[in-house]
Amino acid sequence: MSEANRYLHTMLRVGNLDRSIAFYRDMFGMKELRRTDVPDGKYTLVFMGYGDEATHTVLELTYNYGVESYEIGTAFGHLAVGMPDIRAACEKMRAAGVNITREPGPVKFGTTMIAFVEDPDGYKIELIERH
Repeated sequence: MSEANRYLHTMLRVGNLDRSIAFYRDMFGMKELRRTDVPDGKYTLVFMGYGDEATHTVLELTYNYGVESYEIGTAFGHLAVGMPDIRAACEKMRAAGVNITREPGPVKFGTTMIAFVEDPDGYKIELIERH
């Protein structure tokens, strides 16, 4: 495999761009890295992440003008974000009204601490405790 091969981003279609940007910024500490508005195509792309796209994998939020919701297919699983303290993260998110779908605890048959939350569009995000 070439050294130029690299996982670049994951794209999620969202129903309210401002709401989704605020969620990933406020709940996960991601920054808006770049934005492209394409009026002729009736969509806006916002790339969120923790560092420069040249070296970091990022999250692409796609807003199609006028589309407020999507069905989440059965093939999609979840995003995963490493965090130092998932219990504290879940409490912060719960206080902000985020849906916690699996409380913090060890993964089945293991010791890694995980939790699951949903973003405003219903996408599942696994929190993995990493010290």
